[in-house]
Formats: sequence, C-alpha cells, structure tokens
Amino acid sequence: MAQGDSDPRYLVFDVESIADGELVAAIQYPKEKDLSPFQAVEMYRGERKEKTGSDFIPYTFQKPVSVAVAKVNAGFELIDLVTLDDPEYRTPIIVENFWRGWLNYNEPTLVSFNGRGFDIPLLELSAYRYGIAVPAWFNLDDRTYDQKRNRYNLKSHLDLQDLFSNFGATRMNGGLNLIATLLGLPGKMDIAGHMVQNLYDQGNLAEINAYCRCDVLDTYLVFLRSKVLTGQLKLEQERALFAGTRKWLEERVSEHPIYGDYLAKWKPWDNPWDDQLVLESDS
Repeated sequence: MAQGDSDPRYLVFDVESIADGELVAAIQYPKEKDLSPFQAVEMYRGERKEKTGSDFIPYTFQKPVSVAVAKVNAGFELIDLVTLDDPEYRTPIIVENFWRGWLNYNEPTLVSFNGRGFDIPLLELSAYRYGIAVPAWFNLDDRTYDQKRNRYNLKSHLDLQDLFSNFGATRMNGGLNLIATLLGLPGKMDIAGHMVQNLYDQGNLAEINAYCRCDVLDTYLVFLRSKVLTGQLKLEQERALFAGTRKWLEERVSEHPIYGDYLAKWKPWDNPWDDQLVLESDS
C-alpha cells in the first residue's frame, strides 16, 4: 500500500436489524396491555406473513444491532473491516459511531446494496431517535443536487442496487446474492436476513455480526466489479485487488473464523477472456 493510501475514500457498509418489540406493541397493539414485546413481534410477523408472504417488519419498527464497515482507500484497496461497538453492540453507540466515523474520515463515499431503501433510512431514523445530530449529512440548505441525501448524488452514497437497476427503472431480481454469485462470491452464507430476528432472540449477536461482515465483503467485491463496468478500473487491476483481498482475509482467519468460511465458499471466477488470450497468443 502506497504512503497516504491509509485514509478511507469509501465506506462500504451493511446493517442488520431487529424489530423493536416495545415499539411494535405500542403502535400496533396499544389496547393489548398484557402483550410482551416478544409476543408483539411474533404477532406482527405472523400478520405480515399472511398479508404479504413475508414476515419482514418495516424498517420504521426496527433498530440496528449490527453495522459492519469496510474502509477502502482511493486505490480501491481494503484497509480494514470492522463491526461497530464490538463486542457490546449497543444500538445507540453503533448509530453514533457510524455517523461520527463518516464525519471524522472527511465524509467518504458510502457504498451499499439497497442502502438507500433500507440501511440509510434506518440509520437516519435511529439518529433522530437517539438525539444524534448529523448536520453534514442533512445539508438541506445546499442546492438540491448537492445535497448528500439526493438519490443521484453518487459522490455521497453509491447504492449498487440503484446502479444496476438504473435507479429503479428495472428490478434487480436476485439482489446482492445473485450479483455476488455471478463473480463466484459466496453470496448468502448460512444466515439470511430473515433469520436475524430469531438469532437475536437466542442471544447470538456475535453470529449476526459475523454474517454482516460477509455481506460487506460481497458488497465490496461487487463494488470493484462495478468500477470495471464504469471504466474506473481495468479488469486486471480488479483481479489483483481480488487476490489482495483473499490474502488479507487469510491473514486474519485466526481473529475472525468467519473469514475461513467465506474463503472456502469463494469460487474462482470463470474468466471468459482466458481462452481468447490463449488463442490470440497461439495465432
């Protein structure tokens, strides 16, 4: 890594959250005085499942329990990957650390997959809830297209789902799991988002945060390929960054065993240009 490349230019992040049972009970079932927070969540999940086919509860009723952030420099190299407020994972501290970290690193570009539709609104609402001021993010006095929350301000936030769906003009069916699998990446591991609530209820916060790290790795590596797509990286540069990331993970498996699982499920990308290059060299 070259000197001066230790400062994050991008923060690739993912949020895992659970329903706030007390809030669900207060809003959805105000007359059910004997309803516990756990019962309220289970009742609401059942109602959602019956109505929509999914028991996922809207983000407005949720609170973050895990935020993983990959720090990436201007050369697109992975500097670090952290889970906020590890190992306590206290929601107000997680939220405060996210926004303070973004500010302290001089407002690097946020990179997510569907962060504009879920993660960022949840973190904004959580900042409101816990009395955390984020004036640099809510720069409402600036011109509309310069405001950081503007959907088309890719300098402040690159939502890869927006990129691949042309800002909602088409549906990105398959989501991050699909677009990661196209590159041979693990995609969804042994845990999926709908399992987080049950894992939290069982006290498995560490497992949730390990899963969140894997989603961030997928997002980071998809981000690299998106830079090839948009002409900001050459394919051979991306290949070198992928190899560097594998080495980075291998060196940290003892500290984070989940990286071993990730590496084991990371398949080689079937490069369609290899045969062509061989044919060209033979001609």
